[in-house]
Amino acid sequence: MTGDDARTADPLDLLALDDELSPAERETRDRVRALVDEHVRPHVARWFADGVFPLDLVPHLAEAGLLGMHLHGHGCAGRSAVEYGLAMAELEAGDSGIRTFVSVQGSLAMSAIAKHGSPEQQARWLPGMARGELIGCFALTEPGAGSDPASMTTTATREGDSWVLRGRKRWIGLASVADVAVVWARATDPGDGPGGEAGRPRVRGFLVPTSTPGFTATPIEPKLSLRASVQCDVVFDDVRLPADAVLPHHPGLAGPFACLAEARYGIAWGATGAARDSLEAALRHAGERAQFGRPLAAFQLTQAKLVDMALEVSRGQLLALRLGRLKDAGRLEPHQISAGKLANVRGAIEVARTARTVLGGDGITLEHSPMRHAANLESVRTYEGTDEVHTLVLGRHLTGLQAFR
Repeated sequence: MTGDDARTADPLDLLALDDELSPAERETRDRVRALVDEHVRPHVARWFADGVFPLDLVPHLAEAGLLGMHLHGHGCAGRSAVEYGLAMAELEAGDSGIRTFVSVQGSLAMSAIAKHGSPEQQARWLPGMARGELIGCFALTEPGAGSDPASMTTTATREGDSWVLRGRKRWIGLASVADVAVVWARATDPGDGPGGEAGRPRVRGFLVPTSTPGFTATPIEPKLSLRASVQCDVVFDDVRLPADAVLPHHPGLAGPFACLAEARYGIAWGATGAARDSLEAALRHAGERAQFGRPLAAFQLTQAKLVDMALEVSRGQLLALRLGRLKDAGRLEPHQISAGKLANVRGAIEVARTARTVLGGDGITLEHSPMRHAANLESVRTYEGTDEVHTLVLGRHLTGLQAFR
């Protein structure tokens, strides 16, 4: 590349990563970027300020094939892992709350039904969810069981031809606007193994229409993060379900963990979008804002910040792309997903915070995105496994020793 070529290339693509993408992957990225530019960027500051999730955005996401886009059949797009990741990066460049909607709908709720549901359950729910006509949520976390889901206390008891759910969940995305909840509970069935009613409960998944009596979802407010999103407290007060409400495959925590792996993979990509958008905001402001007779971008300290941010964005993109190639090859391991989620979210927060310093006092306003991204990423860093959990996953991989308890 000549000097002139280097100046005309995208300055943020330090490592020419665009060359590593196929035409189909670039088309997906550019299409989702255009969707965000048209339908998200003009409104997101107001959504964040007002603390609302824009339900009228859902048809646009569905029309673009983004709901369950990595799943096959039932109207899902069946796109590659890398295409899915690129889409998540573009959505989170708009706002983490928008990417969260797509993750909850597709990687958690739809993925649970696709992986663990019966053909009848899949046919009932997945086509409408792919079209955005039905919204799903994924209820695993509880007030007393966040990082330790094995401590969940929500129960499902078999009573004749019914299951009865009792308990509470917390921080359940989309629950108050959802049509169906995928609920994980300790299930006791008198027909399970020796001991009848005294048999050991097993973690099972249940499909719960949110119109079922006894199901109550209450949005958690006020929030300082993910304000353009919905998270809820959920109560199950003797929620009675038919026998076929249970997901028939993979009883145990392996069921929800398989879905969490899908969401964590998307987060590793999404964080790079928030970081890139923060860097773009800082670079644009540094070129326009003049102090001491010259643009901020001409000062050494500002250039050092921009370089540090650009290196972090490039590192995150490389890591996410490597995970995507491994996933498409069927070789992605859980500890590798933990590495991506931990490193990329942690790095993205630092980029957003540094970008805010380049923006000066203007950076605390919603006219600019970095502080909004930084606030959102505090939630992203906490859900689907905290920094501490992913650190211990990697520690176990390195040492072979379990340090969770």
